[in-house]
Amino acid sequence: MRKQKQYVIPIFVPHLGCPNDCIFCNQKSISGQTKMITKEDVKKEIETYLKSFKEEDAYKEVAFFGGSFTAIPVEKQEELLKVAYKYVKRKEIDSIRVSTRPDCIDKEVLKRLKKYGVKTIELGVQSTNDYILSKCKRGHTFADVKKASKLIRWHRFTLGHQMMVGLPESTKLDELNTAKDLIKLKPKMVRIYPVLVIKNTQLEKSYQQGEYEPITLNQAVERCKELVYLFNKKKIEVIRMGLQNTDLITNPEKEESEVVAGPYHPAFGQLVEDSIWYDSILEMIKKVNVKVKEVEIRVNPEDVNNVIGHKKENITKLRDVYEV
Repeated sequence: MRKQKQYVIPIFVPHLGCPNDCIFCNQKSISGQTKMITKEDVKKEIETYLKSFKEEDAYKEVAFFGGSFTAIPVEKQEELLKVAYKYVKRKEIDSIRVSTRPDCIDKEVLKRLKKYGVKTIELGVQSTNDYILSKCKRGHTFADVKKASKLIRWHRFTLGHQMMVGLPESTKLDELNTAKDLIKLKPKMVRIYPVLVIKNTQLEKSYQQGEYEPITLNQAVERCKELVYLFNKKKIEVIRMGLQNTDLITNPEKEESEVVAGPYHPAFGQLVEDSIWYDSILEMIKKVNVKVKEVEIRVNPEDVNNVIGHKKENITKLRDVYEV
């Protein structure tokens, strides 16, 4: 049975919704926007994307990303949601998704979102360690995450979580514990973001003063891989790893890049997937328990790139290890 194609119409809401500035965040850089969007902007984006979609029977979703959606003024929330909801009622799109902060969720908020056809709510958790949350000036605690997650599931929304690796003073163990804490809250999906040092943030100042050292690309891949194993085991889908590559979120060596340092890679998620495949192949070879001269791998065509690895990295590593 063919899996239904899914299309997302991303609409970026600027930083105006957030009640405070986290030390790692500059939403202007991440979303590429500074001014608040209007209902006309939303209509234009939806129309543009709908015309570009090729498969008529695909699942289509409008997703409000960027600043904390439920923290912007209520009138503005309703203005933007009303536009998207018209397309839901006309069956031109199937659902609406929003991302927000755990301390910006309550029964009234959820009632409003339900009224306008929102089905999925993603919470920016980042860590479940209160000390690390405080160091990052998140302005909420893990208790807020638990309360919001339970409310969201109780009101029959699909729950998503977002977490980060490489936050100040966060260790690999802290991140594994965060994943385990989130699993207990039963999200349907998660996003994992390695911390990048972005221009004009407090984290940039800490980095420049030698107070913060980002994790390396290899460390980020290894840490994310272990988190993926944990989430996969519990059938929680990891829908993204690493920030979306844009004109601003790009190689730090480029002049226009807003990224100062950190484990940036344009295909970070693929690096993690490649590493997972490499581990699986290695495990199978070890089970043969003989000197391997030739390896034949049969795989679904969709997974060929991951098996080969980014720039044929997996093949190169297999040659180095086994001289195959």
